Amino acid sequence: MSSLDRHHPLYSSCRDKPAVTVDSSDVHELGEQPLQGLKLASQTVLDAAQQRGRLKCSKCGGSRMFFCYTCCSLVGVNTQDIPVIKLPVKIDIIKHPNETDGKSTAVHAKILAPNDVTMYTYPCIPELEKDEVVLVFPGPGAVSVQDMIQCLRDRSNNGSVDPFDEPCVKRLKSEVQTPTHTAKDPQSGTPDEAKSSESRVNPLRRVVFIDSTWNQTNKISTDERLQGLLQVELKTRKTCFWRSQKGKPNTYLATIEAIYYFLKDFHQHCLGQEYSGEYDNLLFFYSYLHSLINKAKTSAGKC
Repeated sequence: MSSLDRHHPLYSSCRDKPAVTVDSSDVHELGEQPLQGLKLASQTVLDAAQQRGRLKCSKCGGSRMFFCYTCCSLVGVNTQDIPVIKLPVKIDIIKHPNETDGKSTAVHAKILAPNDVTMYTYPCIPELEKDEVVLVFPGPGAVSVQDMIQCLRDRSNNGSVDPFDEPCVKRLKSEVQTPTHTAKDPQSGTPDEAKSSESRVNPLRRVVFIDSTWNQTNKISTDERLQGLLQVELKTRKTCFWRSQKGKPNTYLATIEAIYYFLKDFHQHCLGQEYSGEYDNLLFFYSYLHSLINKAKTSAGKC
């Protein structure tokens, strides 16, 4: 789902300082001050690694800094010094075989949320339950994150996965936040019953992102194995990626940006919870690199 790491079109991942407390939910404010206001783990470990310079990856021997984008492993940084993030849904990233590994931010998600992120190289696509999966990708039938859960319910109830179905009826915000019993609630019955109830309220289990340049996405997005998935679009977010695509709008996000903004919207609009920086550390590497590159541009007189 996501896509376009040199800009992920549309959606739907940044910070100079660690552990700041200002809420970063305002899109326009982030657009003016990219990557400010995030709650991040200390990035001093990255400062130290940056001072040491590039090292060889112990697996492939490639010259890398911070992590190996080929092996999805850390380089010159200890695991205990890097934040590990638990995500509310599983993420599948489908990478175009011609996408340059070193230019992709998808690996950030795999390193920072290793238990919840799986990467595939096209034409490899996992088996997907269409009533429990969405594809984050723009299109004429794409819906917002706010309407996503209701649309999944409607499709499940109607037994339809036709991508050309009429758009889902928008639900009230209060419907999104309707509480449900869990297995911990003695009123909820058996764990299986609680799980079934939870699935009816929030049927989403996996989210698919496409990792490629905009010009490469069509081959993957039109693959028959992805047809019938509900498409979700992030229309209001703006990228701060340093590798801009000439002639493309600033709503084309890097893959890690798309994942971050999707999860933030999901947390607020689908789980009905106030966002308190739960997924900000997905931008742990991205924000540091953003700051590093901007400083280099400033020093070179390019900013």
